[in-house]
Amino acid sequence: IFAKMYLTLLNGTGFVFNVDDYMELRSKHRIMGAPVGTANTKGWSPNQSTLPVELSKFETQLLLDENIAKLVDKSKDLKAKPTAEKLEECKADFESRLLGQEEALKTEKLRETERYMDKILTGKRKKLLKQGKNELAAALTDKDVLLEMSVNFKFDRQNALLEVHCEHPTDHSAQIVTGPIVHTNSLKYRVFKDLWRRGKYVTSGDAFGADFLVYPGDPMIYHASHIVILHEQPVIKPLELIAKVRLSVIVNKSCVFAYEMENNEEEIHYQTVAWCNLGK
Repeated sequence: IFAKMYLTLLNGTGFVFNVDDYMELRSKHRIMGAPVGTANTKGWSPNQSTLPVELSKFETQLLLDENIAKLVDKSKDLKAKPTAEKLEECKADFESRLLGQEEALKTEKLRETERYMDKILTGKRKKLLKQGKNELAAALTDKDVLLEMSVNFKFDRQNALLEVHCEHPTDHSAQIVTGPIVHTNSLKYRVFKDLWRRGKYVTSGDAFGADFLVYPGDPMIYHASHIVILHEQPVIKPLELIAKVRLSVIVNKSCVFAYEMENNEEEIHYQTVAWCNLGK
């Protein structure tokens, strides 16, 4: 079975540059990632980011293990010096986009002229009458105004809007990355994978002092319901237990401890702890 999509290796993890791929990962496979691109119209903002999407190393490894995607390294091809043929193709494409923008702007200008044609005709006729050109004023028509606008239209390329592609626009080669990017036997990765296989949405819990956050649905719609804290052993100090559970109460989430038994069995155990106020 072949993977349906490719992740681009950058900074040791996978990035998604195709919007359809990302929507499939999010809606079908419950993989969130973090948009790190800039929304061009609004400038950079941590709350209004766009493609590309940076996946965590755990998310990337999970997609590889489940054969949902392949991880590829494009650095060799994209860093290579372009051939003369490639340069000509890029120049032709660039020129085509500028001409298309010029034509679109000209069409919009003519459409706007037609929208205000009555006012424009009145103004031009008054100007001709002041100059004593009565015959020209009487003969002036809509077509004359549109022809003049079309002939005099100038497109300043310095003010052109240039499209910055997110996904690479042309075909290119890449090398498939075969080795794992995380320790797949580590407890943290196995817990992440186990929670995901249980149908949960799982993200990093760093902001809440935990290892993971678990959501009942898409984080765009739901708040996290649980914080997950890992323990290499099934033993926890009382003060640490109290601190973690009180933390979960403060952020209004359930506290779950994930651990392995001391006999080195690979089965992951979960223990949910609730805070109880005996004074009430």
